[in-house]
Amino acid sequence: MNIHPILKEIASLFDARGRQVYLVGGMVRDLFLGKKAQDWDLATDAAPEEVGIIFRESKTRGRVIPTGIKHGTVTVHYKSHSFEVTTFRTETGYSDGRRPDRVSYAASIEEDLARRDFTMNAIALRLPGGEITDPFGGAADIKRRLIRCVGNPFERFSEDGLRPLRAVRFAAQLGFDLDEITLEAIPLSLWVSALVSAERIRDELDKILAAEIPSRAFRPMEDTGLLKLILPELAVCRGLEQKGFHRFDVLDHSLLACDYAARERFSREVKLAALLHDLGKVPAVKFDAGGIPTFYRHEAESARLARGILTRLRYPNAFVDSVCHLISEHMFHYEENWSDAAVRRFIVRAGPECLEDLYRLRRADSYASAAREPPEDFLLPLAERVDRIFAERNALSLKSLAVSGRDLIAAGVKPGKTLGIILRELLETVLEDPELNTREKLLEIAGNINKRYL
Repeated sequence: MNIHPILKEIASLFDARGRQVYLVGGMVRDLFLGKKAQDWDLATDAAPEEVGIIFRESKTRGRVIPTGIKHGTVTVHYKSHSFEVTTFRTETGYSDGRRPDRVSYAASIEEDLARRDFTMNAIALRLPGGEITDPFGGAADIKRRLIRCVGNPFERFSEDGLRPLRAVRFAAQLGFDLDEITLEAIPLSLWVSALVSAERIRDELDKILAAEIPSRAFRPMEDTGLLKLILPELAVCRGLEQKGFHRFDVLDHSLLACDYAARERFSREVKLAALLHDLGKVPAVKFDAGGIPTFYRHEAESARLARGILTRLRYPNAFVDSVCHLISEHMFHYEENWSDAAVRRFIVRAGPECLEDLYRLRRADSYASAAREPPEDFLLPLAERVDRIFAERNALSLKSLAVSGRDLIAAGVKPGKTLGIILRELLETVLEDPELNTREKLLEIAGNINKRYL
């Protein structure tokens, strides 16, 4: 293993006091996978207080912060590097389904590794030389590309309700398979997963969406009941066929759209919009006499349901608004006979700042209809017309009108609701005919509108 020189230097500080120190966790797994590791997690037989002494007494004084002192963890800042150091420990009791009720210091690295979640994360490298300690066969599982719990899977999942979600997330991130016994233990542990905070679930969901193929997580989530627990609005989309519209049912279509957005490295907003864009088809569906389904205005219901999910998972309000806006506008159908005024109204409705993401969502939606790449010129005619309208500097917002609210008040319009109505009617007027966006013409039109409210 290629051990970073700083880690060897850190090891010498522990050696000087007769203490052991190991590299543990995800970085070790990544080293076995040949990946560049980013985060360092160290385990030691030194107590947290002694770790503080070790770094404070070094020639280059390190700063030690007791970030998790209750669980034996400190964060060390040393020579521009930051890493966590945790004393060998064992854990007992998990009454909240997430954190141990009691932590005890352990005598050996083997005892410490026994408390970890998956075998691939239960490998330690002794520093400075890199000797491997692998009591649970993690290296072999990495080679087999297999996710397997340390010890009894039901016990591991009962200790921490987030672990089942981490298991499927790793499957997506690493392209690994889940061990059969590990997979079978997830449905038995859903009651513990139900105790996990919304914020922790949100963080795992974001990591799943960052994977190259998110459905590698969502499909085992469906099989084990995790999807119904975490995203029930999405789970119920299974089995709703879309004859005449799409090749797949609503759930498979949604997963394909999400996979496409992930493959193309679209923004997190687009990935979530792709995953959730058709939720409203379940409550909106109606069947004609021939059994063909229709989903009239499902996008509005999809946006409503998505807002409930994202709010429940504690996403920031502005982010929720952005995702739901994309979903609510994703059903536009451009035709060449659109007038320039129709294109301008589309720009205003979609929002100039959202157009690129809306195009991306439509590409994902189009791909997922039959798992075929959209044509190269997909939406190109619309995009070119939009670009031309931007180049013409047409008025596309209230701010770009040739008159302001103050101008209208000065001309005799009363402040309040009427003023807002008149401004919106003026914008609609110039969207239809940009030539009317002059101060003189708009004041005349505003005066005529105002007479209706006197």
